[in-house]
Amino acid sequence: MALNPNCNLIAVVGGKGGVGKSVFAANFSIAVMSELRTQVLLVDADSRSVGDQNVILGIKPNKTLKELASMTSSINAQNINTLLTMHSSGLAYLGAVRGPEETLTISPDLALKQFEFFSRQFKFIVVDVGTELGPLQISILQEATAIMIVTTPEVLVVTQTQRLINELLSNTFPKDMFQLIINKASSNGLSPQAISSQLQLSPLSVIPHDEITAMASLQKYQPFVIGQPKTPITAAYYETVRKLSGGVIQRLKSLSRPKPVVAASSTEPNSLARSSSSSGFDARTQMKMRIHSELIRTVDLKKLLLDTRGDEGKEKEVREKTRREITLIADKEAPDLAREERSKIIKEVLEEALGLGPLEDLLADPNVTEIMVNGHKKIFVEKAGKVQLSPVTFTTNDHLRRIIERIVSPLGRQINESSPYVDARLKDGSRVNAVIEPLAIDGPALTIRKFKKGGISAEKYVEYGSITKPMIDFLRICVENGLNVVISGGTGSGKTSLLNMLSLFIPSNERIITVEDAAELQLQQEHVVRLETRPPSMEGTNAVSIRDLIKNALRMRPNRIIVGECRDGAALDMLQAMNTGHDGSMTTTHANSPRECLARLETLCLMAGMDLPIRAIREQIAGAVNLIVQISRMSDGSRKILSITEVSGLQGDVVTLGEIFRFKETGYDKNRRIQGTFQATGTIPGFIQKLSDRGIVIPREIFSNETRQAPATEQKPIQGPKPLGPLNPIKKTS
Repeated sequence: MALNPNCNLIAVVGGKGGVGKSVFAANFSIAVMSELRTQVLLVDADSRSVGDQNVILGIKPNKTLKELASMTSSINAQNINTLLTMHSSGLAYLGAVRGPEETLTISPDLALKQFEFFSRQFKFIVVDVGTELGPLQISILQEATAIMIVTTPEVLVVTQTQRLINELLSNTFPKDMFQLIINKASSNGLSPQAISSQLQLSPLSVIPHDEITAMASLQKYQPFVIGQPKTPITAAYYETVRKLSGGVIQRLKSLSRPKPVVAASSTEPNSLARSSSSSGFDARTQMKMRIHSELIRTVDLKKLLLDTRGDEGKEKEVREKTRREITLIADKEAPDLAREERSKIIKEVLEEALGLGPLEDLLADPNVTEIMVNGHKKIFVEKAGKVQLSPVTFTTNDHLRRIIERIVSPLGRQINESSPYVDARLKDGSRVNAVIEPLAIDGPALTIRKFKKGGISAEKYVEYGSITKPMIDFLRICVENGLNVVISGGTGSGKTSLLNMLSLFIPSNERIITVEDAAELQLQQEHVVRLETRPPSMEGTNAVSIRDLIKNALRMRPNRIIVGECRDGAALDMLQAMNTGHDGSMTTTHANSPRECLARLETLCLMAGMDLPIRAIREQIAGAVNLIVQISRMSDGSRKILSITEVSGLQGDVVTLGEIFRFKETGYDKNRRIQGTFQATGTIPGFIQKLSDRGIVIPREIFSNETRQAPATEQKPIQGPKPLGPLNPIKKTS
């Protein structure tokens, strides 16, 4: 059923309640009528309407949309004046319901019959569609000339508006139909440029914030375009009409609309939405989508989660309440489900509503160490060092993107087309990296490095065959006595886990400042301050980098500074901190050998932009770094400390190294696991004498192979969780 081609149907929608959508629709309708000198019909078709437009206009409807749909007699030119309500301004009005006691639940077919008749009487029909897109609302939007999307300059509102836009795009509406209206604009909120960048839409109009005028008009039951014609807010409405009528409408008329889906005669709120959004999915997925859609319609999950303010007790209450709602909806939507299948459906919808959807079970699996998502259809996991394809998937790329946004939003981070990649963390400390379109060509890519609760103890490193006890004892001596350590290794080699373990040896009375991109270190000492970088805001400002945090940390009286990873010019700041009395500081960097680690540090220092000569940088490195611990992930998936190397000093222009311990690979066993032994090279570190001068005696046997441990792959497990005891051979001299 098509509307009269001479009629322009303007639909007004909002991604969230409270954006002023209904006020906009009423004032915009009167502005259209006045500016274009034509008859206009305003229709309230908001599924959550409680008679809002009745209050805004100050009139009681003769008939409501709900009542017209149930009329047995037809609408004609003779009875139209008794059905529609005329406002004193000349605006024709059709309300949704009479008040809060009614709900707008009508068949789209019946409603569209009324719209078809009205389109022959009015050149403009403005419809307040609301925020929830049920079957009636989708049907109206399919007949619309333009869709006015009202938002406000608040982060949460813009996020909800993005959700609405994604939903419209999923229903195949052309993006050119969307006309962005930024309402309640002020200098305190997000700028129009930032909102436009986030939503990838240029605003048709920016309506200034004027609470006094808006409230006064509501109290007088008179739209302000009538009562306050000379205010800036009224002028903005007339400018909106002029922009829309000055060629935009003519262009929009030529757009192809989504093909109307055959609407069900049922009055179920989501019956049409089911048909339009779930085609191509199996019956089980369609059922989950229906339940999830109904949950979103009946429960404001965003508000509930926001109200918890991170309180675990309140979050638990929200989870239980949501579970109850899902259960009720599932029983209504699928009463014949078997008990086991019903429980699975409820669990999956709950995880998609409040958690991370199909990732929840993978995160809960202790054998999974890394999760890699390549678009919605492929989720790879790492188990026991081996990567394999998981059977679970996301429903769509939009579903995957919503999960990514759910991860980054609580951290104050953003991911959109202007900032298409982000580093973040989960509540448990797991490291997250996400990349979306247009950088990720085949759909969003998500990588999660799982957090191991409690970290990995020194005993476990020995048990796993990653290191020997003499090497652990040596590292403990170095850390306890304030040597500066750089942990070097490739991606996924276990640098951060090793840094966590070494930090356990720091004396508890020292003040430690940690600096990270995404906080994942878990130091057990009491006197710890954790600092985390901040990405740019939506305006591209207020970023806080690793360099900024290291400089600030120097003003916080630290004994030690630990930087999660040096990856840019921050390396120079870290070396300077190590050289200025902050002994015992530690960091990690990406390199495949100790010598390559030095070259990497040089390169990073050059990125600081200080234009320092190479010799000056090498002097900084030689003076600052005492030890390089090289860790690697082997071909069989195991992780091993390949080398512990002393930075001895500078000879000429070359930084000298002295390897103290190394791992020597000897071959493979029958299961293709790497065989080898850890060896002391016989090199005695130069700093041993300095420690001796401070009264610490270290037995030279620790640097001998005479009491060498068993081969790395044959380490006997240590019984029980007993901690490493004190090193008996080490004693103070008088």
